[in-house]
Amino acid sequence: MVITSVERNRKHRDRLSVFVDGRFAFTISEEDYLSLNLYEKSEITEETIEYIRNTVNFRDARSRAVRYLTLRIRTEKEVRDKLKSEGFDRECISRVIDELKAIGYINNQLYAQKYVFDRSKLKPMSKKMMKLQLLSKGISEETADEVLSDWKAEDSDVARSLVKRKFGKYDLGDEKILRKAYMFLAHRGFTGDTIREVLREFGAEPGDEQ
Repeated sequence: MVITSVERNRKHRDRLSVFVDGRFAFTISEEDYLSLNLYEKSEITEETIEYIRNTVNFRDARSRAVRYLTLRIRTEKEVRDKLKSEGFDRECISRVIDELKAIGYINNQLYAQKYVFDRSKLKPMSKKMMKLQLLSKGISEETADEVLSDWKAEDSDVARSLVKRKFGKYDLGDEKILRKAYMFLAHRGFTGDTIREVLREFGAEPGDEQ
């Protein structure tokens, strides 16, 4: 078998697409391509191709994933999307994900717990909104529900705290201020009933249409 052509990947400039006997065979980083002394018109064995697919690319993908995870905790979906964006094939990505999950580098349960804790401190929102955010990051519904069930803060308490923090110095009897407060809480995912209940505690009289 002979390497008939090599093309630089348009999306991933540091990776090369290698064609053997006129057919696509594998992708590889330019650094690994050079270190293995590969070049066009050179012969290549099936064993070498399998070594590249199963060892070289796996090692490269795992290294990139670990570097990505050292920045902050990530979900399985985030790591998978990152490796896909860097040009690794599905089988290689799945092997990396499985290994990193096995050694605890990827833990969706821990991610969800940290996410809920951080959101409650930095950007409080309703449980419904937090669940939607977790689902969008690839957290399963079962895991999201389990983590949120352990979170004791009620939506009304969170909404009340937000009103005090954001609108405590304003007159909620003013229609414009009242509308801003209502929309702010709605944007954070609170239901209309919860919002009206909390705003009434501050002396406001929100209508059903708000």
